[in-house]
Amino acid sequence: RNGQADAFNAVPRGRISQTGKRVMTAENKGALAGLKVVELGQLIAGPFCGQLLGDMGADVIKIEPPGAGDPMRQWGNGQHKVWWQVIGRNKRSVTANLRVAEGQDMARRLLAQADIMIENFKPGTVEKWGLGPEALHAINPRLIIVRMSGYGQTGPYSSRAGFGGIGEAMGGWRAIVGDPDRPPSRMGVSIGDTLAATYGCMGALAALRARETTGKGQVVDSALYEAVLQVMESLIPEYDLMGIVRQRSGSILPGIAPSNVYRCRDGEYMIGGNGDAIFARLAEAMGQPELASDPRYATHGARGENQQELDERINAWTQTLTIDQLEALMIAHSIPAGRIYTGAEMLADPHFAARDAIVAVDHPQHGPVRMQAPMPKLSATPSAVRRRAPLHPGEHNGEVYGEQLGLSEAELAELAARGVI
Repeated sequence: RNGQADAFNAVPRGRISQTGKRVMTAENKGALAGLKVVELGQLIAGPFCGQLLGDMGADVIKIEPPGAGDPMRQWGNGQHKVWWQVIGRNKRSVTANLRVAEGQDMARRLLAQADIMIENFKPGTVEKWGLGPEALHAINPRLIIVRMSGYGQTGPYSSRAGFGGIGEAMGGWRAIVGDPDRPPSRMGVSIGDTLAATYGCMGALAALRARETTGKGQVVDSALYEAVLQVMESLIPEYDLMGIVRQRSGSILPGIAPSNVYRCRDGEYMIGGNGDAIFARLAEAMGQPELASDPRYATHGARGENQQELDERINAWTQTLTIDQLEALMIAHSIPAGRIYTGAEMLADPHFAARDAIVAVDHPQHGPVRMQAPMPKLSATPSAVRRRAPLHPGEHNGEVYGEQLGLSEAELAELAARGVI
């Protein structure tokens, strides 16, 4: 119903469009095929978790508010707001006004049949709507409920509003990112949100495994600040045991040398030569093999103590070379190194193409839209983009509400007229 065949974009595997873009197909079903997910979240954290599960084969039904739908439809740069094409892929969209009883009931009926629910509202919101864990587990004990919020579902800060940037600040990320003489910088993407979503997805998969034994679902509580905290390496024990407070250090990690971006005659290039054996090969590539035995650079600790001096020496050398010349030397001497990629380099790179790291998804307005492919790669049940993002909120109202709730077209029209869907 409602253009289902178009939504799946089924084409022969490996077909190349007229524009030369590789088009993703709908052949395999994925590791999570058969699982039903209902996504209540908006913006980034909840929808990104839904994207991950959908990429792995789950049937993700996204509930959007009637009208404009998820604000993510309007996010992104340039004339065409195509972020939605990524975060909305592999989902079916229905509309329901969750602030009215009838909309809540429709969501509840979908959740009674679901395996996983995703929500990223302020704690207490879904409880007000009668969609909290206690109410849902009473009708569906097997339901796994993934909850993402700024501070978690418990604790003195749980009722506070929280976005990804706030979680990055509290979790320790912002304090150590940027140059030491400037205010904290942010990463160019919403890393706090996507980390919380990734841990939420991980928790859902673990809960699915536990359900095989217990037969019951549970709540996955993923806090933005705790997701960021998880990737802070030894920041906490360093302070706890030695009183070390990490500071912003620009493009380097203090004590890890050489590992930096260096200038060439025609651009910049990343070199990671901080292991003893690797540094010896780098010194050979530089035509200065004696550096490997120089007491200032011979050991990991010594290179860390003389980091700035060593970086200046390497930078003076790289500036005599083009990027192509430097890369040839790095490959020949087996030194971890690489170019600084933008979207242009990614789309032109043969390694991205060989691994299908970029896929194209047919879109009725834009044609094939290229975007990052699902990962990680599974050999037997690979993830895929099987369905383009919904064109408009409620695109699949007839399909989902008709098949799963048994509502007729007349009933749906009446609900739409009253603003319920």
